[in-house]
Amino acid sequence: MAIDRLLGIMARLRDPGRGCPWDLQQDFRSIAPHTLEEAYEVADAIERADLDALRDELGDLLFQVVFHAQLARERGAFAFDDVVEAICDKLTRRHPHVFGDAVVADAQEQSRAWERLKAQERAAKGQGDGALADVPLALPALARARKLGQRAADAGFDWPDAAGPRAKIDEELAELDRARTGGDAARLEAELGDLLFSVVNLARHLGVDPEAALRRANDRFARRYRHVERALAARGLTADAAKPELLDRLWADAKAENP
Repeated sequence: MAIDRLLGIMARLRDPGRGCPWDLQQDFRSIAPHTLEEAYEVADAIERADLDALRDELGDLLFQVVFHAQLARERGAFAFDDVVEAICDKLTRRHPHVFGDAVVADAQEQSRAWERLKAQERAAKGQGDGALADVPLALPALARARKLGQRAADAGFDWPDAAGPRAKIDEELAELDRARTGGDAARLEAELGDLLFSVVNLARHLGVDPEAALRRANDRFARRYRHVERALAARGLTADAAKPELLDRLWADAKAENP
C-alpha cells in the first residue's frame, strides 16, 4: 500500500544511523509550524480551484501527520495505526445516525447532536463541561472567535438574529472612539478587539466564514493596489508623490475593474 511506503520513508528519514540530519533534529514543537503552514497551503489550493496543487498539498499535509506519528512511536506513545483507529472510532461514535439507529432531520440537527456528543466526550475526559472547554488557543484569532461565538450560541447565549451583533458593532465603535481620546493604549487595544469580535459574530449570523471573507478581501486589495501602482507608473508617479484626489480616482477605477 502507498501509505506503507510513506511510513517507511519517514522511518528512514528518522533513522539515527543513516537518516536526514534535519529530520533527526525535529520534535513536536519544531514541526508544528510546518503542519499549520501545510494546512494553509491546502486551503490556498482549494481557493484557487487548483486540483493538481491540492493533490500535492494534501500529500504534504499527510506527511506532517506521519511525521508526528513517527515522533510519538519513537517515544512509545502511539503509532500511525493508532491515529487511524482513533479517528475511525471517533467518526463512528459521532455519526450514530449513519452507523447506528439514531435519526436526524437535517444537517443543522446533526450539528447540534455533534456538539452534544463532543460535550459528553469532554466531560468524560475530565476537561469540564463548559461550552468553551476545548476551543484551541492556537487557532487563528478570527477562526477562534467564530468558534467561541458558535459554542456559546449552541449553549443558548446568542442574539436571535443578525440585528443583535449589528447593533453591537455600533456600540463597540462608539466605545473605540471614546478610547481613542483617552490616551490609554491597553484600553484602545481592548476596544478594537471587542469590535473585531463583534464583526465575527455578525459574520456567523450571516453565514459567512470571516477567515475566508478577510482572505478574499486581502486578495481584492492586492489586485486593486497593483492596478493603482500601474496607473501611477504610467504617469511617472508613485503613491507618496500623488495627490489624494488622484489616488481616490484611481482607486475607484481599480474597484470597478476588480470587483
